[in-house]
Amino acid sequence: MPQIPEKIHELTVGQLSARSGAAVSALHFYESKGLISSRRTSGNQRRYTRDALRRVAFVRAAQRVGIPLASIREALAQLPEERTPNREDWARLSEAWRTELDERIARLARLRDHLTDCIGCGCLSMETCALSNPDDVFGERLTGSRL
Repeated sequence: MPQIPEKIHELTVGQLSARSGAAVSALHFYESKGLISSRRTSGNQRRYTRDALRRVAFVRAAQRVGIPLASIREALAQLPEERTPNREDWARLSEAWRTELDERIARLARLRDHLTDCIGCGCLSMETCALSNPDDVFGERLTGSRL
C-alpha cells in the first residue's frame, strides 16, 4: 500500500485511489453524489484533503453492509464540515441503521426459506406465493392485478 508522506496534505485522485482501494471512477462517482469533495488546481486537477481517505473508507464499509448511498450521504451531512467520521460517529450512525438492516435480514431470511418452494412449484401464485404476496396482503387491499 503506497504511503503518503505526512507533509502532503492533499492527494491526487490516483493517490486517493491507490491508498483507499477504490477505483478512480468510484471516487468520481462518490464526489458527484456529494460523499467526498475536492478542490481544483489551476490545471483543473482534483485535489483531495487527507480526510477523504477516512470518508471513502466509511462509504465503502457502509456499502458493504447494504446501506444505500443516499443514507450514507445523509449520515455524512450530519458531521461538521471537513470532519471525518470517527469511532463514535460510526457507532451512532450504525445504530441508526440497525433497524433498517434487521428488516432487510428478515426479508432475506423469508426469501431464503421460501425460495425452494417457488422454484419447486414454479407458479408464483399471486394468492399463495410467500415471496410475491406474503400473507395475501394484496388480496386484503384491493381486487385485480397489482404487479
